[in-house]
Amino acid sequence: MQESPYLESHAFLVDKLQRLPLLGSLSEKYIKHILRLSKIRTFEHSEIITPEGAYDNWVYILLSGGVRIVKNHKEIARIEEIGGTFGELAAIDGKSRSASVEAIGATVCLAIDTSFMNEAAEPLEQALFVSVLYRLFAEVIAQHLRTANEELVRVRSELDQLKRNQRQ
Repeated sequence: MQESPYLESHAFLVDKLQRLPLLGSLSEKYIKHILRLSKIRTFEHSEIITPEGAYDNWVYILLSGGVRIVKNHKEIARIEEIGGTFGELAAIDGKSRSASVEAIGATVCLAIDTSFMNEAAEPLEQALFVSVLYRLFAEVIAQHLRTANEELVRVRSELDQLKRNQRQ
């Protein structure tokens, strides 16, 4: 992994980040705050970005490349769309990573250090920023849940078909 310093002085990235689906609805002020908490991380093909069971506070937004989500040595999902997000569950509940994430090809991510998200100049500003960030995480989790539900329905239909075929 290669990593940049924190992006506090990289205001030129605001416009690029506002084009990402997750961050597009945020004001420049909040994107600048996120940049202060962020680094650019570059990974090589097959490099583990986050190992299952690890504890950390990083949330990732895919900028290029792709990732495989692996649970118990089985691929359960892929994220290959620019702006795709992963790592939000551990940031919200503070528990260990529920799956490993592995780079597909050369992969670049915006890594947001959520351990600092409660730091702001004044309590009201802090509360506003945290609520905006949690709203974004909720949107990501809702989309992941919708995708998981669709997969569950597909798998149950296949299982029902297999059971019918066995009885015949």
